[in-house]
Amino acid sequence: MKIIVLGGGAWGTALAIGASRNAAAGHAVTLWLRDPAQAQALLRERQNQRYLPGIALPDNLTVSAEPLAQVVATVADFDLVVLATPMAGLRDLLTQFHESATPLVWLCKGFEAGQPGRPGMLGHEIQTQVAPGLRAGVLSGPSFAQEVALGQPTALVAASAHTQVRALLVQAFHSASLRVYGNEDVVGVEVGGAVKNVLAIATGLCDGLNLGLNARAALITRGLAEMTRLGLALGARADTFMGLSGLGDLVLTATGDLSRNRRVGLELAQGKTLAQVVAALGHVAEGVYSARTVVQRAQTLGVDMPIAQGVVGLLDGRMQPAQAVAALMARDPASEGG
Repeated sequence: MKIIVLGGGAWGTALAIGASRNAAAGHAVTLWLRDPAQAQALLRERQNQRYLPGIALPDNLTVSAEPLAQVVATVADFDLVVLATPMAGLRDLLTQFHESATPLVWLCKGFEAGQPGRPGMLGHEIQTQVAPGLRAGVLSGPSFAQEVALGQPTALVAASAHTQVRALLVQAFHSASLRVYGNEDVVGVEVGGAVKNVLAIATGLCDGLNLGLNARAALITRGLAEMTRLGLALGARADTFMGLSGLGDLVLTATGDLSRNRRVGLELAQGKTLAQVVAALGHVAEGVYSARTVVQRAQTLGVDMPIAQGVVGLLDGRMQPAQAVAALMARDPASEGG
């Protein structure tokens, strides 16, 4: 199977490593980078020193930095295209590949930033708008790139309305250390992947303020309820949020030490500014960019998301960390199902 992964960040590199290392499958994998200098560094060092230092690239993994137009022109040579760019770059890439007959999936989790007159969209909404003819889907679930690159046990969700795309993702990435489950509920999988990043910031804040494990458990549980409410309002299935891309990804991102979004909350709790935190991360923390859109979409649909609203107040500088927590605790009593 010929696979091309577009994007040489941590997650794209990790999946390219995993697919190349699966000798039983015999895949031919190309990792494409926009920056020729970065591609040369990977070829020279046989590792992604910037994002996954110390983890060797398999000898059979091809690294390329040819012009994107050439990739688009020869896309029929591949069996699967994987877009491993941040959400901010998804619209442009989907537009570039809008006439492709090759199945295509994306890895990014979050909402696109809204524009005047255009609400921020999830990946499948962008695809429906700019490339409706694509056979497309999303690969998501609880996964830190470093652990996938090291071959540690991981389970992911291949979500698509197309049976063929789900089957291709299983064929491409399923291995002894990586289990891939199919799911038709693209909306639910994408909502889970987007909202968990915002909730992880809140949980990091809670831990950074040393509020205790009781508070963390309450925040994660009530956050899952918020995620589910938004997902149902957008047309998702409730059971999706009890699976890998809902509860699983939320628990991992909210509690794992490798979580960038959790790190944002931890650092904000220590009094650092958002600009300082983002600059120090060196990687994209999608929750920072998605939080406002999550709240905007929820308000448009009449969905109550107080935790997400608190995160936005914190990120916008309208609340201090202690104030954000106090605002949540001061809410009126309600039924747990509300």
